Amino acid sequence: MPAPAHRIVRAWLESPNTGIVELDRDWTDRQLPRFTLGEQCPAPAGLRPAPGRVAGAVQGYFLNPQGKICFVLPLDDGFAIDPSRDSVYLAGDFNGWQAAIGADEWRLQPADLDGGKVLLWTGDAALFLGEPGKRFKFVTGEHQWLVPPGDAPNVVRDDEGNLNRRLDPQRTGWHLWQFTLAQPLDLAEPRTAAWAGGAERPAGVPLVPGSFFYALKTDLPLGALIRDGATTFRLFAPRARAVTLWLSRDAAGEGQSFALARRPDVEAAAGVWEIALNRGLHGWFYWYTIDGVREGPGRFDPAQRVLDPYAMATVGRDGPGIILDRAWVGDGDREFRTPAWQDLVIVEAHVRDLAANAPVKASAAERRGFTGLRKWVESPEFYFHHLGVNCVELQPVQEFDNRTAEEYHWGYMTNNFFAPESSYALEPEAASGVREFQELVRAFHRRGMAVLLDVVFNHVGEPAHLLFVDRLYYFEQDAGGLLANWSGCGNDLRARSAMAKRLIIDSCLHLIQAYGVDGFRLDLAELLGVDVLRDVEAALKRVKPNVILIAEPWSFRGHIASALRETGWASWNDGFRDFVRDYVRGAGAAERMIYFLRGSPWFFAKWPAQTVNYTESHDDRTWIDGVTEHPGFDGSVPAPNDRARTHLMAALLFMAVGIPMLAEGQDFLRSKQGVANSYQRGDLNALDYRRLYRYLGTHAYFAGWIAFRRSERGRLLRLYSRPGEGFFRFFFAPNSPAFAAVYNADRSQGSLRLLFTVNPAQQDVTVALPAEITDSAWHQLADHERFFPTAAPGATLPVEPDLFVPALGCGLWFSEG
Repeated sequence: MPAPAHRIVRAWLESPNTGIVELDRDWTDRQLPRFTLGEQCPAPAGLRPAPGRVAGAVQGYFLNPQGKICFVLPLDDGFAIDPSRDSVYLAGDFNGWQAAIGADEWRLQPADLDGGKVLLWTGDAALFLGEPGKRFKFVTGEHQWLVPPGDAPNVVRDDEGNLNRRLDPQRTGWHLWQFTLAQPLDLAEPRTAAWAGGAERPAGVPLVPGSFFYALKTDLPLGALIRDGATTFRLFAPRARAVTLWLSRDAAGEGQSFALARRPDVEAAAGVWEIALNRGLHGWFYWYTIDGVREGPGRFDPAQRVLDPYAMATVGRDGPGIILDRAWVGDGDREFRTPAWQDLVIVEAHVRDLAANAPVKASAAERRGFTGLRKWVESPEFYFHHLGVNCVELQPVQEFDNRTAEEYHWGYMTNNFFAPESSYALEPEAASGVREFQELVRAFHRRGMAVLLDVVFNHVGEPAHLLFVDRLYYFEQDAGGLLANWSGCGNDLRARSAMAKRLIIDSCLHLIQAYGVDGFRLDLAELLGVDVLRDVEAALKRVKPNVILIAEPWSFRGHIASALRETGWASWNDGFRDFVRDYVRGAGAAERMIYFLRGSPWFFAKWPAQTVNYTESHDDRTWIDGVTEHPGFDGSVPAPNDRARTHLMAALLFMAVGIPMLAEGQDFLRSKQGVANSYQRGDLNALDYRRLYRYLGTHAYFAGWIAFRRSERGRLLRLYSRPGEGFFRFFFAPNSPAFAAVYNADRSQGSLRLLFTVNPAQQDVTVALPAEITDSAWHQLADHERFFPTAAPGATLPVEPDLFVPALGCGLWFSEG
């Protein structure tokens, strides 16, 4: 039987007049394949096998003309690999995976391939292509596995959920063909790549823009811009055929339409649509409709009302946007001095959780948002003030996709990156949320608390307005138009697109300038990529050099904390979170706990404040529900050991080098009755402040540790730079997870030393200490129940050669000799 006809798998443009056609397998005929793009059919002279760099970028390998196999890692792929610093290895089924790390024979070498900088490994093809299906992946010398792009055609998932690449002997680079056209194509017009001349051939595929398309950008101001009595509207929509502005005085009005024009100055305004109206329209309502290709992976929907991505306020998740004069918005608080990173003690909180049951006079509407929380912050009884933290990390406050003002929502489904959440405002149609949020930030600042915002740029909520601006440009998807979903939320933003990255930066700058926030925690930052995070950091620090930047360094795709060590980003430390939960239940080794106590050095954090240590956040169960001895993970009535283990956790958290972070209510043993995901359970999440008084001793214990950490003696924990190896000394109890630690043992930070000991076992232990430790005068500051004032009352533990540490106990001493 004759072999089945080749199929065209996908086709994309490398520039407006060059592109690639991908076949299902290598082309082995003597005659060149013939394709058509409609009336612009590539002539045979304009067709050739794709360069090796293209094949390498697409699938990670190719066969060169000498029959050698070449494995390729382009250096512009977003992994932020520096060949002068980083070693990268080829690993796979053919060499034992982990065994390849550190082996010179598997190390990729810097090379120039078809005019581009790459890392390259070349060798005999037989080992790799002798049988189909062998898998491979690139990995750094520090064990960072480089996750292949989700749209790579040869990506496969293993049984543990890891993404690898697959080798195929029938797809070695000769299945990729490059064409050149005499005239550039109009990106707004649909094209199909198909076989030329032959009805018996399989159908063609849509021709979509390639990487050049995602580099299109403009530096022009975007949004609704009021200046000198006129209002200019600008929108970046590079593939649109038509953009229509709709204006209304009434939020529910039908609106008057105005056609925007595409800017002719392509170099400065590629993809920009614009109209200028000769009147100031502050307070008016507006939206867009956008038309273009209506089928295929980049389809448009001209019936969809689109909220301007740069709208500074909105009535709701669907819009309309509200036109605001930037002068009316004004500036946020500039008086507050943002604390140094190493001095931070963070608490994560939700606007409604804090305000719902706060003991202040406030209406139901106020308790749903910014004003109710501000009243609580200004109260003499404000809970965080008495706890002693100096930084609050608010869960998302940008417009998100709750359907009504009353509906509770965590906020991790963002609809607009500039507008404050409309349901948190008393009069959203009047854009009151702008002033209300500004005043909330000022109130926190007056309390001496920095304000961080949890921001979600990796995906968007419903309706996905950016999807209707340009689905191809703003979202990761495969050749068939299926949206990537490594966020688990239905879509992944293509953050490396130039204007998506600019949108992230502009949003953060707006929140700094208009509201005075002190920094950000980026949700699922792995999906944005290290290169994007570097650019965001540089842009924000030009405006606010001391901005606080924290990444959630993972997604369902991978983990990038180690790759962020060479940046100015700190990372949530999930390893700390998981290990401490096990350790206080006697399930972890002392040596591992010591690694976290030292600040997760080098592999996770290059500098001390680069690790954000925590044991509870909004996600998953609360701390007490996770460690309780009661069935069903219900810690609503904690057992005595639950409380004891919580005190051990607090001691470990605040004695660990890095930035400590609590979750709201963790200090008074907040329970969600075993519920693991409470993202829409306002009834469970709202803080019950009566519980604080029920567990006042635990609350006071946390407050004591925080006060110590922020005190002069606590400076040994608030390190700016990594101390020498002699800074710590550790001593262990035999056959036990218990240990003792001396901080500043080498006296490199002055004469003050700290002695800390912890025993997570359910048996008393002793830890042997040498004479050079016990001969000093030690004064106890804390045990597992109390944090003492200057003079410790009652019985205290003496520091003896055999230091006694009770079951589920700990202690802290200081010496200034």
